[in-house]
Amino acid sequence: MCDNDSMDDMVAYRLKMGLSRREFGALTLGAGLLAALPRAADAAEVTDQEVQIRTPDGVCDAYFVHPARGAAPAVLIWPDIFGLRPAFRQMGKRLAESGYAVLVVNPFYRVKHAPTAPEHPDFNDPPTRDAMMALMNALTPATAATDATAFIGWLDGQAAVDRKRKVGTTGYCMGGALTLRTAAAVPGRVGAGASFHGGGLVTDTPDSPHLLIPRMKAHYLVAIAANDDEKQPDAKNVLRESFAGAKLPAEVEVYAGTLHGWCPPDSQVYNAAAAEKAWARLLVLFKSALA
Repeated sequence: MCDNDSMDDMVAYRLKMGLSRREFGALTLGAGLLAALPRAADAAEVTDQEVQIRTPDGVCDAYFVHPARGAAPAVLIWPDIFGLRPAFRQMGKRLAESGYAVLVVNPFYRVKHAPTAPEHPDFNDPPTRDAMMALMNALTPATAATDATAFIGWLDGQAAVDRKRKVGTTGYCMGGALTLRTAAAVPGRVGAGASFHGGGLVTDTPDSPHLLIPRMKAHYLVAIAANDDEKQPDAKNVLRESFAGAKLPAEVEVYAGTLHGWCPPDSQVYNAAAAEKAWARLLVLFKSALA
């Protein structure tokens, strides 16, 4: 467990993500063990490739996977702090098998290409911790808007994407807030968003992601970890009220028995039952909202 309470960046991260020191250590130690995800009986045949996307700030490396035939609604996936890696490629491929053209990005491309975290990252190791925190702290509301616009523009230029259908976006941990910034940056294209154990969705700062909800046109799924809810119990109500005030359908639910980080299959706190429930709700959202 991390016992260096004087580290400002660690404190900031724990506050953003709603983790105690013990839970934070449990989440990060051993990350990288990949569980097998179920494959749907009617899974579509897919095509995948590593791609390079030019943005105003450089070239982003990403993974693009889509049904092998026809055009499909696009989905932009924002990973957690561990970045673009096999677990997120696996999740992207699974979503593509359900009929979506999926782009999983490296949000840290301005600094380095994936992999941006070492295998089995240990946040008790100061150099590893400092490197990961530096990557996350370099991201800003401005970079999120720039990237969202560039990534969705790139998707709209692909033959595999049905541009007549709305775009979806999903995010995990730090990526949850990035989905809100995406939906606000490109409201005319983003029709659905989903945050899974998202960190920092509701803060007391003027640039809190939840304050962007009135700018959006997206339907939403917010899946909250139980321990995150214990630390910030009012956040779910703020989100519900914000979506209701914007007249946007939103499913905001605390997933009982889950710990922050429970969805990616390489997480040490992976909760298969809860992750499958959240996945099923995501598919329902996309089926109804990406029209």
